Amino acid sequence: MSLELVGIALLLLATVLIIGKWIRLKIPLLQTLFLPSSLIGGFLALILGPELLGRFGSDNSFLSDGGIFTSGIIDVWSGLPELLINVVFASLFIGFVLPKPKKMWETGGPQAALGFTMSWAHYVAGILLAITILTPLFGLSPAAGALIEISFVGGHGTAAGLSGTFEDLDFSEGYDLSIGLATIGLLSGVIIGMILINWAARTGKSKTLQHPDAISVEQQNGIIDEENREAGTIQTTSSMSIEPLALHMGFIAVAILIGYILLEGCVWLEEITYGSAYNLYLFEYIPLFPFAMIGGIILQLVLARFDKRKLVDRKTITRIQGLSLDLLIVSAMASISLTVIGEYLIPFLLLALAGIAINVFFFLYLGPRMIPDFWFERGIGDFGQAMGVAATGIMLMRIVDPENKSPAFNAFGYKQILFEPMLGGGLVTAVAMPFILQFGSIPVLIASTILMISSWAIGVFYFGNKKQADG
Repeated sequence: MSLELVGIALLLLATVLIIGKWIRLKIPLLQTLFLPSSLIGGFLALILGPELLGRFGSDNSFLSDGGIFTSGIIDVWSGLPELLINVVFASLFIGFVLPKPKKMWETGGPQAALGFTMSWAHYVAGILLAITILTPLFGLSPAAGALIEISFVGGHGTAAGLSGTFEDLDFSEGYDLSIGLATIGLLSGVIIGMILINWAARTGKSKTLQHPDAISVEQQNGIIDEENREAGTIQTTSSMSIEPLALHMGFIAVAILIGYILLEGCVWLEEITYGSAYNLYLFEYIPLFPFAMIGGIILQLVLARFDKRKLVDRKTITRIQGLSLDLLIVSAMASISLTVIGEYLIPFLLLALAGIAINVFFFLYLGPRMIPDFWFERGIGDFGQAMGVAATGIMLMRIVDPENKSPAFNAFGYKQILFEPMLGGGLVTAVAMPFILQFGSIPVLIASTILMISSWAIGVFYFGNKKQADG
């Protein structure tokens, strides 16, 4: 694979992303659904690639090498998500001001409890499906029991980041199924989220909701009017000394490097301790990105202690993270195998329906019982994240509470500190499949059930009682 090919693939990837934005501007329905341009661009690349257009090419046609995009381009794209997800997760907590533990627990705890309950329920439902249907009837690996949480809560980034793990566990079809499920989750999250918002507007479930009909054109088309534009980042250094963007890329690189050292250290310790003694290996199947997140936390703790000049601008880190996630989604969508999804269509649909049903049920049933105030404004963020990514939850919260009248955004941010290191792409998400294969589905099912019930109980009986006490 030549550097020239890699360069062309990156140029085409960025071009597809721009075309996705143009398509979104031209089709009002896509704006109404708030579909991200990266997802639209990814669908376009998939259509023009070997999985669809390439199937119509003859040996002598220009489509014979995989459609508009050659097989070499697709090969480059297929390798990008596993790299880009490290940037996304390393950026999660760099520049994020960590609150006092008590405030974080009291404010973000209710949403964390709801999020944990949803995620553990994904494992319970997925493993039950794997034990009863997916493995005995369709021959899927027992590791398929983890696909709902990986795809719905983790989203495209986590699914793509685990591509190496899928290969190592001899479950390569899991990658395509997880990317497909992540797409279903994201689409369903936006569509069902808007349905729930309309329902809340009619029934008065929300204290802050503007009616969806009142959503501005600016919000729908994603173009900020000139008079409303403001600087998105702060230059913490002079470009004469170092370009601020380069500085922040450097911080992210340091976080990833810290994570790499930690992961390699864990692999080494495992080898010289229980690994060689009991032939039990887990860390060799864990990808880098959860450790990159830990590296980011360690770096942030160091910066908070020693960076007296406040060199890190959180908005700049967020912009880099957003760029990586957009490119990741396009490249992951473009390289998905529709053949695999078609081969396992029934398992794919069962997993998708189970994930959607769990999220809708727990949001509507547990949201008002766990979250003491502004349950709809705050819970819709958990619902959105459980269906796709945190960005979906934030988008739905912005529609419900555009003037930030509720504690939803602060609570959601605190929830991430409690939630992300473990689930939604955290350590548990990374080790779930190896655990299922090493220890068996039943022990993991029992553990997931206990944790789901515990999260449920904390949310309802601890945080839910605060509502009664305050009310």
